[in-house]
Amino acid sequence: MSRTLDRFHHPQGSSRLAGAVHVSLDRPGRQIVEMACSLLLDYPEEDMTEEVAQVRAELGSLPRAVAASIEEFCAAAESMGVRASQEHYVRTFDHQRRCALYLSYFVEGDTRGRGQAILAFREIMQRAGFEQVGNELPDYVPVCLEFAALDDSGTGEELVASHREGLEVVRSALTDSGSHYARLLDALLMILPSPSRDTVATVRRLISQGPPTELVGLGMPGVGAPVPDPLNVQPVPVGFKER
Repeated sequence: MSRTLDRFHHPQGSSRLAGAVHVSLDRPGRQIVEMACSLLLDYPEEDMTEEVAQVRAELGSLPRAVAASIEEFCAAAESMGVRASQEHYVRTFDHQRRCALYLSYFVEGDTRGRGQAILAFREIMQRAGFEQVGNELPDYVPVCLEFAALDDSGTGEELVASHREGLEVVRSALTDSGSHYARLLDALLMILPSPSRDTVATVRRLISQGPPTELVGLGMPGVGAPVPDPLNVQPVPVGFKER
């Protein structure tokens, strides 16, 4: 999956929760799922077909349920083609707030607290020895998943798992809208630790009520548009490089 270096450099070179089906995977297996979902949840570029082929080449080593979910997405994306996939991506992730791929949104919503939450993501990555080399916000799901795949300390995986509620809301919204992107969230959530009762309750509340609201001019970023930062913090280059 060659596009991993575009974002990071390693410092050393439905109503039921998807988590009801849990699949145990070793670290190499989880890395494959994390990186595959990171690549495929990003905006589809002209090389989408090559990326799908790279992901498919790794699926044979994964448990059947996980591999089948990712393969279903790959087949649908391949059938749609690049242009239709790009249009679907924009309609899905830019125009449906419950499909937002920014994890702090599901904790803080459109409130002033979201700026501090975004900074916290960035600081967690930096403390783990990584810094970004692109312009995405650090709470962007593909960025968080790439961090999880590259960070052998476990911090990245803990960060993703701690935001399961948001991922579950996105999965539910994608499933309801009939988007094939739901299959990527299905695969990802299968490998996360099983949800607690509190997590289940929070997911249900978020699905029914949505995130907190305190409008401060924070629109969800569109593809190709400047990414808003409520604290006006300049993005550190995204990716992981030696510090």
